[in-house]
Amino acid sequence: MDMKKRINLELRNRAPEEVTQLVLDNCHCVNGEIEGLNDTFKKLEFLSMANVELSSLARLPNLNKLRKLELSDNIISGGLEVLAEKCPNLTHLNLSGNKIKDLTAVEALMEMKMMKRKLVHLKDMRKRKRKKMMRMKMKMKPAQNWEREKKK
Repeated sequence: MDMKKRINLELRNRAPEEVTQLVLDNCHCVNGEIEGLNDTFKKLEFLSMANVELSSLARLPNLNKLRKLELSDNIISGGLEVLAEKCPNLTHLNLSGNKIKDLTAVEALMEMKMMKRKLVHLKDMRKRKRKKMMRMKMKMKPAQNWEREKKK
């Protein structure tokens, strides 16, 4: 089933303006692009497009209320800067199983609110780990000295 038909099926006689969740998993998108999804989905908070052979997010509409986006198991390798522009309130993003080879493809997301929060959290965790490692080294040093003296 193609993406347009799946969207019509998922609407279940509702107007696109009323929909808050949309699951399009395992449908087929033509030429690796989003089709049938447009700016009329103003209240959309959750969108799942897992395993739809998506390679580009260029045709993603403005989804200002979108908080969770599931894009796992597609063939996306870049072009993620669109997310920062079109989905400013995104808090959860799953890109697992895509063809992203290095972190440069994800750099555009660092300006988003959700990524800034996560980045600050990661920095705090690293500081705590460093302090813990230093404490462990300090404890190990006397034991290492004792072993050296024992060998002499």
